[in-house]
Amino acid sequence: MPVLMGIKEEASVGASFLFLNCLLILFDMKKLNLLLTCTCALFALSVQGQKQLLLSSPDGKLKSTITVGDKLTYDISCNGQQVLAPSPISATLDNGKVWGDKARLAKVTEKKNDTQIDAPFYRSSCVRDYYNELTLRFKGDYSVVFRAYNDGVAYRFVNHAKKPFCILNEEVDYRFPADVTASVPYVNAGKDGDYNGQFHNSFENVYTTAPISQLNKERLMFLPLVVQATPEVKVCITETDLNNYPGLYLTNAKGSNSLSGIQAPYPKTMKQGGHNNLQMRVQTREEYIAKVDGPRNFPWRVAVVTTRDTQLAASNLSYLLAEPSKLSDTSWIKPGKVAWEWWNDWNLCGVDFKTGVNNATYKAYIDFASQYGIEYVILDEGWAVNLKADLMQVVKEIDLKELVDYAAARNVGIILWAGYYAFERDMENVCRYFSEMGVKGFKVDFMDRDDQLMTDFNHRAAAMCAKYHLILDLHGTHKPAGLNRTYPNVLNFEGVHGLEQMKWRPAGFDQITYDVMIPFIRQVAGPMDYTQGAMRNATRENYYPSNSEPMSQGTRCHQLAMYIVLESPFNMLCDSPSNYMREPESTSFIAQVPTVWDETVVLDGKMGEYIITARRKGDTWFVGGLNNWDARDVEVDLSFLSSGSHKAVLFKDGVNAHRTARDYKREEVSVSSTQPLKVHLAPGGGFTLQID
Repeated sequence: MPVLMGIKEEASVGASFLFLNCLLILFDMKKLNLLLTCTCALFALSVQGQKQLLLSSPDGKLKSTITVGDKLTYDISCNGQQVLAPSPISATLDNGKVWGDKARLAKVTEKKNDTQIDAPFYRSSCVRDYYNELTLRFKGDYSVVFRAYNDGVAYRFVNHAKKPFCILNEEVDYRFPADVTASVPYVNAGKDGDYNGQFHNSFENVYTTAPISQLNKERLMFLPLVVQATPEVKVCITETDLNNYPGLYLTNAKGSNSLSGIQAPYPKTMKQGGHNNLQMRVQTREEYIAKVDGPRNFPWRVAVVTTRDTQLAASNLSYLLAEPSKLSDTSWIKPGKVAWEWWNDWNLCGVDFKTGVNNATYKAYIDFASQYGIEYVILDEGWAVNLKADLMQVVKEIDLKELVDYAAARNVGIILWAGYYAFERDMENVCRYFSEMGVKGFKVDFMDRDDQLMTDFNHRAAAMCAKYHLILDLHGTHKPAGLNRTYPNVLNFEGVHGLEQMKWRPAGFDQITYDVMIPFIRQVAGPMDYTQGAMRNATRENYYPSNSEPMSQGTRCHQLAMYIVLESPFNMLCDSPSNYMREPESTSFIAQVPTVWDETVVLDGKMGEYIITARRKGDTWFVGGLNNWDARDVEVDLSFLSSGSHKAVLFKDGVNAHRTARDYKREEVSVSSTQPLKVHLAPGGGFTLQID
C-alpha cells in the first residue's frame, strides 16, 4: 500500500509563520530573539529536508522509496533486500527548467487498481491489471507517476504545460548496490565511441553476459536487458508506451555500478539511401532529443523484478502499461501463419517452371498455404522495382491483382513487404490502393532507427493501416513497446536476432543459447518476428551457413517447439513448400498451432538453459520445451490440466538427434494432471505436446 512519509513543505512553512506571529504578541523582544533562533533552525530543516514516499506492490514484496529533494530518486527492494540503489531521474528542458531537480511537490495522489483487461491478440485473452500507484504533481506543470506491480516497478513523466518546448536530455539511471552481472545486447553497428553511428542499427544481436564494470563503455546497449541484481533476483529493464519520443539505450560510460540512459537526438538533416535506397539516413542532429507540443505522457521506464526466471518469462508489464486500444472494432484483424519465400530463396523442387519472383512461384506458395490451412503468403522484397522506393512500380514478372484474386479464391491472404521510405513517402495512397485490391497487410522493413521521428512513424503507420483494415508487421524496427495493445492490427515486431541470421552466420556461431535467453529477455517486451520453421536441421558440429538452402541449429523438435514458446501472432513458416511437403507430420503440426492464446503458463525454465511453456486455445493445450546445448531430462508438470486422463500427441527428439538433428519421434500418449511427463532433450533439442 502506498504511504506518505516525512513532512509537507507548504504545511511546515505555514505553521512556522503562524507560530512567529503568536510569539510577537505573547513575549517580549528579548525572549523572542532566543525563540526566533530556534524556530528558524527548525524552519531551515523543513525546507532543506527531503520528503520520502513509500510505494509497495499489492503483495508487499516489492517496495520503492521515492525521495524528493535536490534530486528526485527512487529505489527498489525485493523481500527486504535492495535490488536497485537510489537512482536519479530528471529531464532538462530548453526553457531552463529541469524536471526532478529541486522539485517542489504540490500534490500526491494514491491509486489502487485491480481489473481485468481484454487482450484478444496476445498470450492470454484476458490479463489482470493489478497495481498500486503514486502520482507526484510538481510545481512547474509536470508530474511523475510511479506504479508497483507484484512483478515490477515503473515510472513516467507527464507534461501538463500547453506551451511547446524541447527536451534536451533525460536522466535515466539504474544504479545497483554492487558490481552485478548483466546480460545485454550491444548495438552491432557503428564504431566504438561513435554513438551517432550506433543510433542507426537493426536492434539484432545475441547477448553478452558480464559484470557491469566489464561492459563495453563505448558501445550502446538496446532494450530489453537483464541484470542479476542479487543471487535470487533478476531485473529486466525495458520501456513501453513509446510514442513520438526517442527510444532508450543504456551504457556503463559513467562507470561505477550503474547503467545510464542515452537517446538519439532529433534528426536535423536526412538523406535517402541505405539498403536499396529504402532508408532515410540521418546526416546531422539537433541539440535536443524531442519536441513537445503540449500536454502528454512520456514512456514508462520499466523494471521487471522477479525471484524466479519463469516469472520473468511470464511478465505482462509491457502490455499492461501500454496505451489501451484506439480501435473500437477489431473483428477484421486476423492473426495467423504465413508462408514465406525469402529465407528459402524461392526454392521449389519438382515443378516445371523456373522459380523466383514470378506469378508461377507465388501460386505454388499459395497452393501450399491453402492445402495446410495457412492464412497468408508474403511477397517479400523483389516484387516492387528495385532502387525506386515506389510501391506503385511492380516488376513485370508479377501481376499482383491476379495473385490476390488467386489467393482469395483459396482462402489465403496476400501480405506485401515494403521498404520503410517507400511506405512512408506515400503512406495513405499505398494503403488505400492495395487495400482496395484485396491485400491484407504489410511487412515494413529497414526503419533501423528509434529517434522521435521514427517512433512517431510506427504509430502513424499503425493508424493508417488500421484505417484501411490492414494488418502490420513492423520488421527492421526496435523492440515492441506497447504498440500492439494500442493498435492491435500491429501483430508483430522484429528487434530480434532471428532465424534469418542463419543464412550467413559462420560455423561455430551459437544461436541455440540465444534461443533459450530470448523468452526471458526480448520476449518480455512483446511478440517477435523470429521466423522459425526450418526443416533442414543441424547439430552444433554440422551447421554451416547457406544462403540458398539455409538450415537451423538444433533439432527438428526445437523448431517445432518455437511455435509454442515464442510469441508471434503473425508467424512465419520460413522453409520451402517443397521441404514442408516432404515432412507432412511436422508441417501438419505447425499448421494447427494457434498464434494467439486464451491462457499461458510458464511451467519451468532457467535463462540460458531451457524453458517449458504451456498455452491454451479453447479446450486444447499446447506445451513446448526448448533446450540449450546440454542434454537434459525434464519432468513436465501437468497439474494445470483438469482431472482424469487426456489423450495427447508428443513430438520428442529422436534417439540419434544428437548426431542427426532432424531425427524425431511422434508418439500418441496418455497424460494426467497428477503424473509429470518425463522427456529427454537432446543438445539443442526440444519437444511439443498437444493435449485435447
